[in-house]
Amino acid sequence: MLNRKTKYLLGQTIFHIVVILLGFLMLYPILWMISNSFKTNAEIFGSSSLIPESLSLEHYIRGWRFNNTITFTTFFKNSFYYTILSTFGAVIASSLVAYGFARVPFRGRSFWYACMFLTMMIPYQVVMVPQFIIFHKIGWINSFKPLIIPQFAGLPFFIFLMVQFIRQIPYELDDSAKIDGCNRFMIYSRILFPLIKPAVITSTIFSFYWRWDDFLGPLLFLNKPRLFTVSLALRMFSDPQTSTDWSAIFAMGTLSLLPVLIIFLVFQKYIVQGLATTGLKG
Repeated sequence: MLNRKTKYLLGQTIFHIVVILLGFLMLYPILWMISNSFKTNAEIFGSSSLIPESLSLEHYIRGWRFNNTITFTTFFKNSFYYTILSTFGAVIASSLVAYGFARVPFRGRSFWYACMFLTMMIPYQVVMVPQFIIFHKIGWINSFKPLIIPQFAGLPFFIFLMVQFIRQIPYELDDSAKIDGCNRFMIYSRILFPLIKPAVITSTIFSFYWRWDDFLGPLLFLNKPRLFTVSLALRMFSDPQTSTDWSAIFAMGTLSLLPVLIIFLVFQKYIVQGLATTGLKG
């Protein structure tokens, strides 16, 4: 009995040590960035320690001021504007399309669902040039329209995720609602939408992450600095012709992580719940 207990404790100890080491390796780039946000440029390249010699907010203040005309307040406002509207449009539109695929019978439903599913395999770089040409011809360049409005057509991954949830809900609920006088939109909004809350929250979190970290889209459609998002603004710190303020870059990069970190800590249980039940079918 003692030998078995000893083996169990030894196995648990080894397991936790390995998990802690792997977790540290995964978090090391973030810890390195946070540490460098408090270091001087000379200390960043001269020391490999994660513990800075001094804790000063000077780099955060200098980085936030950016230049004499634009501060990071503008960039954060742009990022929140772009992220929130895009997320709202993507989630609502995806839930409506998912309801149509899962509950509304129409000719060719399986074919169109397969086509929608296949679009998840198309890289954004494939449609990037045609989109730019179209948006340029209709005068949407240097605005948030080409970044936000297409999101109101839904995203294939979110549609797939929500379809799996809706298929788990018994059809008897729809029949009961029809007897009570509900039309299709009322069934969607009052019955099904509240029941797929884990999928909706999971889609919201993922959409927030993707839009907040998006660099290629804003780089393609936005040319005016006052419209830049945080991801584009961080690039402006780097100047090959002059010295780069690395401390300010790391300071603003650290601040840019706070929104997604807060979202993850608050809603992480919904991410696990949403992804764990995606493949289930009732």
